[in-house]
Amino acid sequence: MTSLMMILGIVVFVVGLLFSIAWHELGHLSTAKLFGIRVPQYMVGFGPTIWSRNKGETEYGIKAVPLGGYIRMIGMFPPGEDGRITARSTSPWRGMIEDARSAAFEELRPGDENRLFYTRKPWKRVIVMFAGPFMNLVLAVALFLVVLMGFGISQQTTTVSSVSKCVIAQSENRNDCQKSDPASPAAAAGLKAGDKIVSFDGVKTDDWNQLSDLIRAAPGKEVPIVVDRKGEQVTLTAKIADNQVAKKDPNGQIVQGQYVNAGFLGFSAATGIVRQDFDESLTWMGDRIGEAVDSIASLPAKIPALWNAAFDGAPREPDSPMGVVGAARVGGEIFTLDIPPTQQLAMALMLVAGFNLSLFLFNMLPLLPLDGGHIAGALWESLRRNLAKVLRRPDPGPFDVAKLMPVAYVVAGIFICFTVLVLIADVVNPVKIS
Repeated sequence: MTSLMMILGIVVFVVGLLFSIAWHELGHLSTAKLFGIRVPQYMVGFGPTIWSRNKGETEYGIKAVPLGGYIRMIGMFPPGEDGRITARSTSPWRGMIEDARSAAFEELRPGDENRLFYTRKPWKRVIVMFAGPFMNLVLAVALFLVVLMGFGISQQTTTVSSVSKCVIAQSENRNDCQKSDPASPAAAAGLKAGDKIVSFDGVKTDDWNQLSDLIRAAPGKEVPIVVDRKGEQVTLTAKIADNQVAKKDPNGQIVQGQYVNAGFLGFSAATGIVRQDFDESLTWMGDRIGEAVDSIASLPAKIPALWNAAFDGAPREPDSPMGVVGAARVGGEIFTLDIPPTQQLAMALMLVAGFNLSLFLFNMLPLLPLDGGHIAGALWESLRRNLAKVLRRPDPGPFDVAKLMPVAYVVAGIFICFTVLVLIADVVNPVKIS
């Protein structure tokens, strides 16, 4: 049964992956057709074609390797300075440029002269290239909202899970009380596991972070605490201790290895599935986007640890980069967890949403061959053309993105090497969630 659920989880993720790729390319396709650019192909996947159908002037199809997708637009790059598009050269770098330029004009038909990508105004090209990543962002936000507002997420609540017997500085990293340790304020006040704290020092509390901040801000203060105990409200009085506790960042997250002196009550909060309202969902998504940006920025620094995990048997870090294989494995593992089916589905949707958020941010990097590289080229063309107008200079013409193809090949090579490294790590030393 476990193997069957594992396979089901992998299938769910792969279906979500294929839909995300198709959705991304649909953004490019729809806007390209809106602006009159001819699109000969719309493909999900790479490699051999396993199914395709021609509709109108576009071939729609699915390829064997579900690691991406593409649409092929006529005239992605302008002709060379001599007006030619099939010139040859013995220089390997020049050959790359001319190959890219030639591929951009494959299947050129009579009447296509006014349907070329490079002939569209820069703002239209920006929209076409941005539309793909934007579709991933829309899908990510939609899935996040469905999970946050519809299913809820696991988080700490104001319900007491357990009560500490004594006050121990958290930096000491021990759980056993010693004779010299004073009794915890929670134990002295009579707080019990299962109590739900409904107010603290006269302030109504229905959120764990709010309650935690109130406790931390009241060292040495004697405060009334109202709890719901089996349906009855009971008022307790506790004198909040001054203790060394874990530091929190501005987002309310614990900073590992850093401590501050603050108020301490002495209990562990129970976790539960809590639905978020719209404002809470926006805040949560904002935090995740910030974390995703930081994660992409820190990718180069994570390569040594990834290499050690892949080849030296070092432990795989929980925040280690994952590829499609690793994510599919996690998707399978989700469906083997001993949690309600609704939460399995919610976690799977979160995984697909996170994948789409990563696709958006990654594709917005201003590097060819990514969408962000084409956007940067169009913006640069607009800038220099408008500058030429202001300075009353001749129009410099379209920016020849094809000249950057050697750089694009280098970038693509780096991405391929990184992808292979991640793939090896995902196979021999995968990230696990259980």
